Amino acid sequence: MKVGVHTSIAGALENAAHHAKKIGCDTFQMFSANPRGWRTLDPTPAQCESFQQARQRHRLSPVVIHDNYLINLASSDAVIRERSIAAFRRELERALALGADYLVTHPGSAKGAAPAAAIATCVESLLQSAAGMKLDGLTILIENTAGQGTVIGRTFEEVAEIIAGAERELPIGACIDTAHSFAAGYAIHTHEGLQAAVKKLDSTIGLKKVRVIHANDSKTAFGSHADRHEHIGKGNIGAAAFGRIVRHPQLGSVPFICETPVDKPGDDVRNIRMMRKLAGAKATC
Repeated sequence: MKVGVHTSIAGALENAAHHAKKIGCDTFQMFSANPRGWRTLDPTPAQCESFQQARQRHRLSPVVIHDNYLINLASSDAVIRERSIAAFRRELERALALGADYLVTHPGSAKGAAPAAAIATCVESLLQSAAGMKLDGLTILIENTAGQGTVIGRTFEEVAEIIAGAERELPIGACIDTAHSFAAGYAIHTHEGLQAAVKKLDSTIGLKKVRVIHANDSKTAFGSHADRHEHIGKGNIGAAAFGRIVRHPQLGSVPFICETPVDKPGDDVRNIRMMRKLAGAKATC
């Protein structure tokens, strides 16, 4: 099992790789720029080279970038959509420059539009963002959502529809978040519910297209449609359920990345250790 966390780029991009190695990650996720602003600075060629050297030296794979939280590729607002397309294109450019394997994006919010129209808009925005680009070695991943408000991607069917609409022109797959799935109504906290969810994943998205799993426990209740992450085994999904998830024969080979809170020093290490313990692997950190 490969396990990692979302690490910080504070100080320098390569610091994300250094920290991931320090705390015992096999893989890691990061932002490539400020995740909460439209204006972003692109890394220099020297910064990209330093990052790639650190990643290769530490043998960390895959490297996952999460895009800007302001991006809404499904928006029916022309101004927001235009900004989102431009911002996502910059995300693609940075991910390519950094040699990342995956770029994760939330599908966006309908905000007044019907879900079917929002899904079509998301697909078209993805295609426009990547127009003329060669995404050699980089795969876009659509992340499922908790179903809050008017967001799309709350069901595996909706994620599958987005992938199907773009896959003829783009390398694209899925990132499945455990807390989002639980909050959206997939009963992954029970043995029967996990089996049903995996079966549904395979019949909609296809398990081969699930490239990353965000491993997060949930502070909120089953079916709450609220996105609040908790430490592994400390939330409403629970340790026993995470043990079944990481040991599942159809999921265990997918990289797991924790986006769990850092309430106090050492929390990331403790979550990594918990994941390995539940998988039956010896802790290395």
